Amino acid sequence: MKSFFYHPYWYFKTRFLGQKKPLQTVLFITNECNLECKHCIIYEKENIISKSYAQIREELQYSFDLGSRFVDFEGGEPLLWRENEKNINDLIALAHEIGFFTTTVTTNAQLPIVDLKANSIWISMDGIGELHDAIRGKGAFEKLEKNISDSNHPNMHTNMVVNKINYQGIKEAVEWVEAHPKLKSIAINLHTPFPGTEQLMLTPEQRLQVLDDVIQLKKRGAPIMNSVSGLKYMKGEITDKYCFVSNFVQIDGTRTAECSGKIFNLCDSCGFCMSGEMKAVMNLKPDTIIAGLKLRNKKK
Repeated sequence: MKSFFYHPYWYFKTRFLGQKKPLQTVLFITNECNLECKHCIIYEKENIISKSYAQIREELQYSFDLGSRFVDFEGGEPLLWRENEKNINDLIALAHEIGFFTTTVTTNAQLPIVDLKANSIWISMDGIGELHDAIRGKGAFEKLEKNISDSNHPNMHTNMVVNKINYQGIKEAVEWVEAHPKLKSIAINLHTPFPGTEQLMLTPEQRLQVLDDVIQLKKRGAPIMNSVSGLKYMKGEITDKYCFVSNFVQIDGTRTAECSGKIFNLCDSCGFCMSGEMKAVMNLKPDTIIAGLKLRNKKK
């Protein structure tokens, strides 16, 4: 109930009082990873940073004090995080102890997710079979498929970042998720050209076609997390962005009120569909509000 009533309280302060308060936190806890994805600029094999439990506690408290009530633990691969006997489940428990309503873990599902205690699990999936492996490495999809099937977590979703390699595989990926008994939905994002990954960016024509295709799949009832309103905003230039809805705590401890795309001056080529969803929320689009409430108010 606290979560349900907090949303209108937060919206009133943000929309009418002009308070730029975050609603959710993206917290990077390690840059260690067990894959080498073509689009990633975060993972490290040598200069590994793994934040201490004490540092993460302080960063969670900082974010909570800002107003954030939902936290997403990210990496690298967050399931690799360890400190002595502590693991990711200890961080999830810590977030709830501080007061966060729900916790999310974004994982590549190369490790078992049977005992993961997060309220929701987001699994990075960039296509089916060889298409996924073309981005994440040979055998990655087979492990992902097994670990999803082995888990009985009630709130598992997938996230697909669409680029020049996989953009023709969206329909197949959506249908695979739709048919899978363990998965609830798929979220679609577009590749953002961070330094060294510019070659993966869709052309303007491909971007529009992808968004039109996803909108049509959504309208026919496919389990796509994005709202139609948010997807439509992504088709044009979003000049009035509300990226402060998420605050970010980077792997080096840097704290920002928006994603690192702004640091790299990539806002004009942003592919994070959350920017469209945020604008739709602020403009009170019913389909976006309903989708957001369904996502954020689910408890494990």
